[in-house]
Amino acid sequence: MNSPALKIIGDLAEIPAAQWDALAGDDPFLSHAYLHALQESGCATAQFGWQARFITLWQDERLLGAMPLYLKMNSYGEHVFDFAWAEAYQRNGLRYYPKLVCTVPFTPVTGRRLLASTPETRALLLKGALEYAGDGAGMGVSSLHCLFLDEDDAGEAQSRGMMLRQDVQFHWHNPGYLDFDEYLAALSRDKRKRIKQERRRVQEAGITLQCVTGEHATREQWAFFASCYAHTRQTHHSPPALNEDFFQRIGATMPQQTLLVIASREGRMIASALNLFTGDVLYGRSWGAFEYHPGLHFEACYYQAIEFCIARNIRTFEGGAQGEHKLARGFLPVTTRSAHWLAHPQFSRAVENYLQQETGAIQEYVDELNERSPFKRT
Repeated sequence: MNSPALKIIGDLAEIPAAQWDALAGDDPFLSHAYLHALQESGCATAQFGWQARFITLWQDERLLGAMPLYLKMNSYGEHVFDFAWAEAYQRNGLRYYPKLVCTVPFTPVTGRRLLASTPETRALLLKGALEYAGDGAGMGVSSLHCLFLDEDDAGEAQSRGMMLRQDVQFHWHNPGYLDFDEYLAALSRDKRKRIKQERRRVQEAGITLQCVTGEHATREQWAFFASCYAHTRQTHHSPPALNEDFFQRIGATMPQQTLLVIASREGRMIASALNLFTGDVLYGRSWGAFEYHPGLHFEACYYQAIEFCIARNIRTFEGGAQGEHKLARGFLPVTTRSAHWLAHPQFSRAVENYLQQETGAIQEYVDELNERSPFKRT
Protein backbone atom coordinates (compact mmCIF):
# COMPACT_ATOMS: atom_id res chain seq x y z
CA MET A 1 0.00 0.00 0.00
CA ASN A 2 1.41 3.38 -1.05
CA SER A 3 1.66 6.40 1.23
CA PRO A 4 -1.17 8.98 1.02
CA ALA A 5 -0.64 11.52 -1.77
CA LEU A 6 -2.12 14.98 -2.32
CA LYS A 7 -3.57 15.81 -5.75
CA ILE A 8 -5.04 19.04 -7.13
CA ILE A 9 -8.15 18.22 -9.18
CA GLY A 10 -9.88 20.68 -11.49
CA ASP A 11 -12.89 18.59 -12.52
CA LEU A 12 -15.17 17.02 -9.92
CA ALA A 13 -16.16 14.36 -12.44
CA GLU A 14 -12.71 12.82 -11.87
CA ILE A 15 -13.70 11.95 -8.29
CA PRO A 16 -16.11 9.02 -7.78
CA ALA A 17 -19.36 10.38 -6.37
CA ALA A 18 -19.71 7.59 -3.80
CA GLN A 19 -16.27 8.24 -2.36
CA TRP A 20 -16.83 12.00 -2.22
CA ASP A 21 -20.24 11.63 -0.58
CA ALA A 22 -18.87 9.21 2.00
CA LEU A 23 -16.70 12.12 3.23
CA ALA A 24 -19.35 14.83 2.81
CA GLY A 25 -22.03 13.06 4.85
CA ASP A 26 -25.57 14.43 4.65
CA ASP A 27 -24.62 18.06 3.99
CA PRO A 28 -26.53 18.77 0.75
CA PHE A 29 -24.23 21.61 -0.30
CA LEU A 30 -21.10 19.49 -0.07
CA SER A 31 -22.65 16.59 -1.94
CA HIS A 32 -21.13 15.53 -5.25
CA ALA A 33 -24.49 16.21 -6.93
CA TYR A 34 -24.69 19.84 -5.75
CA LEU A 35 -21.09 20.78 -6.55
CA HIS A 36 -21.21 18.92 -9.86
CA ALA A 37 -24.41 20.76 -10.79
CA LEU A 38 -22.66 24.09 -10.15
CA GLN A 39 -19.84 22.97 -12.43
CA GLU A 40 -21.83 21.36 -15.24
CA SER A 41 -24.44 24.15 -15.43
CA GLY A 42 -21.64 26.67 -15.98
CA CYS A 43 -22.40 28.64 -12.80
CA ALA A 44 -19.13 27.95 -10.95
CA THR A 45 -16.64 27.92 -13.81
CA ALA A 46 -13.62 29.91 -14.94
CA GLN A 47 -15.90 32.08 -17.08
CA PHE A 48 -17.39 33.55 -13.90
CA GLY A 49 -14.21 33.58 -11.86
CA TRP A 50 -14.41 30.10 -10.30
CA GLN A 51 -11.66 27.64 -11.24
CA ALA A 52 -11.81 24.38 -9.30
CA ARG A 53 -8.57 23.47 -7.55
CA PHE A 54 -9.86 20.80 -5.19
CA ILE A 55 -7.27 19.58 -2.70
CA THR A 56 -7.62 15.79 -2.41
CA LEU A 57 -5.74 13.14 -0.46
CA TRP A 58 -5.56 9.63 -1.91
CA GLN A 59 -4.20 6.28 -0.84
CA ASP A 60 -3.94 4.30 -4.04
CA GLU A 61 -7.47 4.61 -5.50
CA ARG A 62 -9.20 5.49 -2.22
CA LEU A 63 -10.16 9.07 -1.40
CA LEU A 64 -9.12 9.88 2.17
CA GLY A 65 -9.89 13.60 2.25
CA ALA A 66 -10.98 16.54 0.14
CA MET A 67 -11.29 20.30 0.27
CA PRO A 68 -13.56 22.31 -2.12
CA LEU A 69 -11.03 24.93 -3.23
CA TYR A 70 -11.35 27.46 -6.03
CA LEU A 71 -8.98 29.86 -7.74
CA LYS A 72 -10.95 33.12 -7.76
CA MET A 73 -10.54 36.10 -10.06
CA ASN A 74 -13.09 38.22 -8.15
CA SER A 75 -14.93 38.26 -4.81
CA TYR A 76 -18.47 37.67 -6.05
CA GLY A 77 -20.64 34.84 -4.75
CA GLU A 78 -18.71 34.40 -1.48
CA HIS A 79 -20.84 36.29 1.12
CA VAL A 80 -17.73 37.11 3.16
CA PHE A 81 -16.83 40.54 1.90
CA ASP A 82 -13.22 41.44 1.22
CA PHE A 83 -13.70 44.09 -1.47
CA ALA A 84 -12.02 46.67 0.76
CA TRP A 85 -8.95 44.45 1.03
CA ALA A 86 -8.78 44.16 -2.76
CA GLU A 87 -9.09 47.94 -3.12
CA ALA A 88 -6.26 48.48 -0.61
CA TYR A 89 -4.01 46.17 -2.62
CA GLN A 90 -4.86 48.03 -5.82
CA ARG A 91 -4.15 51.45 -4.26
CA ASN A 92 -0.70 50.17 -3.35
CA GLY A 93 0.05 48.79 -6.80
CA LEU A 94 -0.41 45.15 -5.78
CA ARG A 95 -2.60 42.36 -7.17
CA TYR A 96 -5.21 40.82 -4.89
CA TYR A 97 -6.53 38.49 -7.59
CA PRO A 98 -6.18 35.64 -8.15
CA LYS A 99 -6.78 34.26 -4.68
CA LEU A 100 -7.74 30.82 -3.34
CA VAL A 101 -11.12 30.33 -1.67
CA CYS A 102 -12.35 27.22 0.10
CA THR A 103 -16.14 27.42 0.05
CA VAL A 104 -19.33 26.26 -1.64
CA PRO A 105 -19.99 28.83 -4.39
CA PHE A 106 -22.93 31.19 -3.78
CA THR A 107 -23.77 29.36 -0.53
CA PRO A 108 -23.41 31.12 2.86
CA VAL A 109 -23.95 27.98 4.93
CA THR A 110 -21.68 26.86 7.77
CA GLY A 111 -20.30 23.36 7.48
CA ARG A 112 -17.21 21.26 7.17
CA ARG A 113 -14.69 22.38 4.57
CA LEU A 114 -11.92 19.88 5.42
CA LEU A 115 -13.68 16.67 4.45
CA ALA A 116 -11.90 13.89 6.29
CA SER A 117 -12.64 11.05 8.67
CA THR A 118 -9.69 11.73 10.99
CA PRO A 119 -8.12 14.86 12.53
CA GLU A 120 -4.78 13.86 11.00
CA THR A 121 -6.22 13.86 7.48
CA ARG A 122 -7.94 17.18 8.12
CA ALA A 123 -4.61 18.68 9.17
CA LEU A 124 -2.90 17.31 6.04
CA LEU A 125 -5.53 18.89 3.80
CA LEU A 126 -5.14 22.37 5.28
CA LYS A 127 -1.36 22.05 5.34
CA GLY A 128 -1.48 21.16 1.66
CA ALA A 129 -3.74 24.11 0.86
CA LEU A 130 -1.48 26.56 2.70
CA GLU A 131 1.60 25.21 0.94
CA TYR A 132 -0.20 25.44 -2.41
CA ALA A 133 -1.15 29.05 -1.63
CA GLY A 134 2.36 29.84 -0.42
CA ASP A 135 3.79 28.55 -3.69
CA GLY A 136 1.41 30.88 -5.53
CA ALA A 137 -0.68 28.01 -6.94
CA GLY A 138 1.19 28.51 -10.18
CA MET A 139 -0.41 31.93 -10.67
CA GLY A 140 0.96 34.10 -7.86
CA VAL A 141 -2.12 34.06 -5.61
CA SER A 142 -2.33 36.69 -2.89
CA SER A 143 -4.19 34.73 -0.23
CA LEU A 144 -6.17 31.74 1.00
CA HIS A 145 -9.68 32.13 2.45
CA CYS A 146 -11.77 29.37 4.08
CA LEU A 147 -15.39 30.47 4.47
CA PHE A 148 -18.26 29.43 6.78
CA LEU A 149 -16.20 26.97 8.80
CA ASP A 150 -17.58 24.74 11.49
CA GLU A 151 -15.94 24.84 14.91
CA ASP A 152 -13.45 22.01 14.28
CA ASP A 153 -12.21 23.40 10.98
CA ALA A 154 -11.96 26.91 12.42
CA GLY A 155 -9.82 25.55 15.24
CA GLU A 156 -7.58 23.76 12.75
CA ALA A 157 -7.21 26.93 10.68
CA GLN A 158 -6.34 29.01 13.73
CA SER A 159 -3.75 26.46 14.85
CA ARG A 160 -2.13 26.84 11.42
CA GLY A 161 -1.80 30.59 11.89
CA MET A 162 -4.79 31.68 9.82
CA MET A 163 -6.71 34.75 10.98
CA LEU A 164 -10.31 34.18 12.07
CA ARG A 165 -13.14 36.48 11.07
CA GLN A 166 -16.70 36.56 12.41
CA ASP A 167 -20.03 37.58 10.98
CA VAL A 168 -23.68 37.18 11.95
CA GLN A 169 -26.57 35.21 10.51
CA PHE A 170 -30.08 34.63 11.82
CA HIS A 171 -31.38 31.11 12.51
CA TRP A 172 -34.76 29.87 13.72
CA HIS A 173 -34.77 27.11 16.34
CA ASN A 174 -37.49 24.56 16.97
CA PRO A 175 -37.63 23.21 20.55
CA GLY A 176 -40.44 20.86 19.50
CA TYR A 177 -43.42 23.09 18.66
CA LEU A 178 -46.64 21.18 18.03
CA ASP A 179 -47.86 23.71 15.46
CA PHE A 180 -47.39 27.26 14.19
CA ASP A 181 -49.76 28.66 16.82
CA GLU A 182 -47.58 27.30 19.62
CA TYR A 183 -44.58 28.98 18.02
CA LEU A 184 -46.51 32.28 17.81
CA ALA A 185 -47.49 31.96 21.47
CA ALA A 186 -43.81 31.99 22.43
CA LEU A 187 -43.27 35.41 20.81
CA SER A 188 -43.85 38.79 22.40
CA ARG A 189 -47.25 40.32 21.72
CA ASP A 190 -46.13 42.89 19.13
CA LYS A 191 -44.13 40.33 17.11
CA ARG A 192 -47.02 37.87 17.21
CA LYS A 193 -49.44 40.54 16.03
CA ARG A 194 -47.22 41.56 13.13
CA ILE A 195 -46.83 38.01 11.84
CA LYS A 196 -50.59 37.41 12.02
CA GLN A 197 -51.19 40.62 10.06
CA GLU A 198 -48.66 39.66 7.39
CA ARG A 199 -50.18 36.22 6.94
CA ARG A 200 -53.70 37.63 6.84
CA ARG A 201 -52.79 40.11 4.09
CA VAL A 202 -51.48 37.31 1.91
CA GLN A 203 -54.64 35.30 2.47
CA GLU A 204 -56.88 38.28 1.76
CA ALA A 205 -55.04 38.86 -1.52
CA GLY A 206 -56.31 35.46 -2.64
CA ILE A 207 -52.87 33.88 -2.59
CA THR A 208 -52.48 30.17 -1.87
CA LEU A 209 -49.19 28.43 -1.11
CA GLN A 210 -47.99 24.88 -1.45
CA CYS A 211 -44.81 23.14 -0.35
CA VAL A 212 -43.54 20.73 -2.98
CA THR A 213 -40.65 18.40 -2.12
CA GLY A 214 -38.27 17.36 -4.86
CA GLU A 215 -39.88 13.94 -5.27
CA HIS A 216 -43.07 15.65 -6.43
CA ALA A 217 -41.78 18.80 -8.15
CA THR A 218 -42.16 18.86 -11.92
CA ARG A 219 -39.74 20.22 -14.51
CA GLU A 220 -42.27 22.99 -15.14
CA GLN A 221 -42.27 23.99 -11.48
CA TRP A 222 -38.46 24.07 -11.44
CA ALA A 223 -38.50 26.17 -14.61
CA PHE A 224 -40.97 28.55 -12.99
CA PHE A 225 -38.78 28.91 -9.92
CA ALA A 226 -35.76 29.63 -12.12
CA SER A 227 -37.68 32.34 -13.98
CA CYS A 228 -38.84 33.90 -10.69
CA TYR A 229 -35.28 33.91 -9.40
CA ALA A 230 -33.88 35.47 -12.58
CA HIS A 231 -36.66 38.10 -12.72
CA THR A 232 -36.16 39.22 -9.12
CA ARG A 233 -32.36 39.35 -9.50
CA GLN A 234 -32.81 41.49 -12.59
CA THR A 235 -35.28 43.77 -10.80
CA HIS A 236 -32.66 44.39 -8.11
CA HIS A 237 -29.93 44.93 -10.74
CA SER A 238 -28.09 41.77 -9.68
CA PRO A 239 -27.10 39.37 -12.47
CA PRO A 240 -28.32 35.81 -11.80
CA ALA A 241 -25.61 33.73 -10.16
CA LEU A 242 -27.47 30.48 -10.85
CA ASN A 243 -29.38 29.31 -13.92
CA GLU A 244 -32.26 27.00 -14.78
CA ASP A 245 -29.90 24.19 -15.75
CA PHE A 246 -28.47 24.22 -12.22
CA PHE A 247 -31.91 24.18 -10.59
CA GLN A 248 -33.15 21.39 -12.85
CA ARG A 249 -30.04 19.35 -12.05
CA ILE A 250 -30.42 19.53 -8.28
CA GLY A 251 -34.14 18.88 -8.63
CA ALA A 252 -33.38 15.67 -10.51
CA THR A 253 -30.39 14.48 -8.46
CA MET A 254 -31.35 15.66 -4.94
CA PRO A 255 -35.13 15.16 -4.78
CA GLN A 256 -35.13 14.10 -1.13
CA GLN A 257 -33.33 17.27 -0.03
CA THR A 258 -35.08 19.99 -2.04
CA LEU A 259 -38.25 21.92 -1.27
CA LEU A 260 -40.08 24.43 -3.45
CA VAL A 261 -42.64 26.81 -1.96
CA ILE A 262 -44.98 27.99 -4.72
CA ALA A 263 -47.43 30.88 -4.41
CA SER A 264 -50.41 31.10 -6.75
CA ARG A 265 -53.16 33.64 -7.34
CA GLU A 266 -56.21 33.32 -9.58
CA GLY A 267 -55.02 29.95 -10.83
CA ARG A 268 -51.49 30.91 -11.85
CA MET A 269 -48.13 30.78 -10.13
CA ILE A 270 -46.74 34.18 -9.08
CA ALA A 271 -43.80 33.49 -6.74
CA SER A 272 -41.55 30.72 -5.48
CA ALA A 273 -38.86 30.00 -2.89
CA LEU A 274 -36.22 27.27 -2.79
CA ASN A 275 -35.02 25.44 0.32
CA LEU A 276 -32.73 22.48 0.89
CA PHE A 277 -33.07 20.29 3.96
CA THR A 278 -31.85 17.34 5.98
CA GLY A 279 -33.50 15.62 8.93
CA ASP A 280 -32.08 18.27 11.25
CA VAL A 281 -31.71 21.52 9.29
CA LEU A 282 -33.65 23.42 6.64
CA TYR A 283 -31.72 25.96 4.57
CA GLY A 284 -33.47 28.90 2.96
CA ARG A 285 -31.73 29.60 -0.34
CA SER A 286 -33.37 31.80 -2.98
CA TRP A 287 -36.69 33.25 -3.98
CA GLY A 288 -38.37 35.29 -6.70
CA ALA A 289 -41.75 36.82 -7.55
CA PHE A 290 -43.55 38.28 -10.54
CA GLU A 291 -46.05 40.20 -8.40
CA TYR A 292 -45.57 42.27 -5.28
CA HIS A 293 -47.98 41.69 -2.41
CA PRO A 294 -47.42 42.86 1.19
CA GLY A 295 -46.19 40.00 3.32
CA LEU A 296 -45.70 37.58 0.43
CA HIS A 297 -41.92 37.44 0.79
CA PHE A 298 -42.16 36.59 4.48
CA GLU A 299 -44.89 34.00 3.88
CA ALA A 300 -43.08 32.21 1.06
CA CYS A 301 -39.56 32.41 2.50
CA TYR A 302 -40.13 32.11 6.26
CA TYR A 303 -43.57 31.12 7.51
CA GLN A 304 -44.13 28.22 5.10
CA ALA A 305 -40.63 26.96 5.88
CA ILE A 306 -41.27 27.22 9.63
CA GLU A 307 -44.47 25.21 9.25
CA PHE A 308 -42.52 22.61 7.25
CA CYS A 309 -39.91 22.40 10.03
CA ILE A 310 -42.56 21.97 12.71
CA ALA A 311 -44.36 19.27 10.73
CA ARG A 312 -41.12 17.30 10.23
CA ASN A 313 -39.56 18.12 13.60
CA ILE A 314 -36.60 19.80 11.92
CA ARG A 315 -34.68 21.58 14.66
CA THR A 316 -33.01 24.48 12.83
CA PHE A 317 -33.96 26.77 9.95
CA GLU A 318 -31.04 28.75 8.54
CA GLY A 319 -32.49 31.76 6.80
CA GLY A 320 -29.43 32.71 4.74
CA ALA A 321 -27.00 35.60 4.88
CA GLN A 322 -27.63 38.93 6.61
CA GLY A 323 -31.17 40.10 7.30
CA GLU A 324 -31.78 41.81 10.64
CA HIS A 325 -35.47 41.87 9.71
CA LYS A 326 -35.51 38.14 10.50
CA LEU A 327 -35.14 38.94 14.21
CA ALA A 328 -38.71 40.20 14.43
CA ARG A 329 -39.90 36.91 12.95
CA GLY A 330 -38.33 34.62 15.52
CA PHE A 331 -34.82 34.19 14.15
CA LEU A 332 -31.92 34.62 16.57
CA PRO A 333 -28.33 35.77 15.87
CA VAL A 334 -25.65 33.13 15.26
CA THR A 335 -21.96 33.81 14.72
CA THR A 336 -20.28 32.47 11.58
CA ARG A 337 -16.53 32.01 11.05
CA SER A 338 -14.04 32.31 8.23
CA ALA A 339 -10.26 31.97 8.17
CA HIS A 340 -7.75 33.97 6.13
CA TRP A 341 -4.08 33.84 5.17
CA LEU A 342 -2.41 36.66 3.23
CA ALA A 343 1.01 36.24 1.65
CA HIS A 344 2.00 39.91 1.97
CA PRO A 345 3.37 40.40 5.53
CA GLN A 346 2.41 44.07 5.93
CA PHE A 347 -1.11 43.58 4.64
CA SER A 348 -1.46 40.49 6.80
CA ARG A 349 -0.63 42.52 9.92
CA ALA A 350 -2.99 45.31 8.85
CA VAL A 351 -5.84 42.85 8.29
CA GLU A 352 -5.13 41.15 11.61
CA ASN A 353 -5.45 44.48 13.42
CA TYR A 354 -8.65 45.25 11.54
CA LEU A 355 -10.15 41.85 12.38
CA GLN A 356 -9.46 42.31 16.08
CA GLN A 357 -11.52 45.51 16.04
CA GLU A 358 -14.21 43.98 13.82
CA THR A 359 -14.55 40.95 16.12
CA GLY A 360 -15.21 43.20 19.10
CA ALA A 361 -17.84 45.10 17.13
CA ILE A 362 -19.52 41.85 16.03
CA GLN A 363 -19.71 40.60 19.62
CA GLU A 364 -21.28 43.87 20.76
CA TYR A 365 -23.77 43.64 17.89
CA VAL A 366 -24.76 40.09 18.86
CA ASP A 367 -25.23 41.17 22.50
CA GLU A 368 -27.43 44.05 21.35
CA LEU A 369 -29.51 41.73 19.15
CA ASN A 370 -29.99 39.28 22.01
CA GLU A 371 -31.29 42.13 24.16
CA ARG A 372 -33.97 42.64 21.48
CA SER A 373 -35.11 39.02 21.50
CA PRO A 374 -38.53 38.57 19.87
CA PHE A 375 -39.55 35.99 22.45
CA LYS A 376 -41.39 36.54 25.70
CA ARG A 377 -39.26 37.34 28.69
CA THR A 378 -39.24 34.52 31.24
